[in-house]
Amino acid sequence: MAITEAVENYLETILILSKKQPDVHAIDICSYLGYSRPTVSIVLKKMKKDNLVLVDSFNHITLTGKGRDVAEHIYDRHNVLSEFFMLLGASKKNAVEDACKIEHDLSDETYSLLKAHYLELAGKSDKKAE
Repeated sequence: MAITEAVENYLETILILSKKQPDVHAIDICSYLGYSRPTVSIVLKKMKKDNLVLVDSFNHITLTGKGRDVAEHIYDRHNVLSEFFMLLGASKKNAVEDACKIEHDLSDETYSLLKAHYLELAGKSDKKAE
């Protein structure tokens, strides 16, 4: 199963929300992404089928191990790219927006090279950027 950019965005959103609040519901995803409830429901149903999320009897949404791996991968890319662009002089607003546009499209090879360069410039170790 190929994971689309849209699904990556949903998984990343669930990860971000779960760091900020104890429970994540579909309405939280709607608010965060600005999508309608029916749209979010359709994607959540697909993500449940693909074993990326779990939804319990209280409609709390959690990431499976597989879903968390994808979410953390994209979230790391987003943070590293945003910080790298700001290090280059981009405003925070533009850095974050541009990172969102390209975080899904970079090859692993190019991203690894860019991350290594960023870590070197920023004087950080090879850990996830925060």
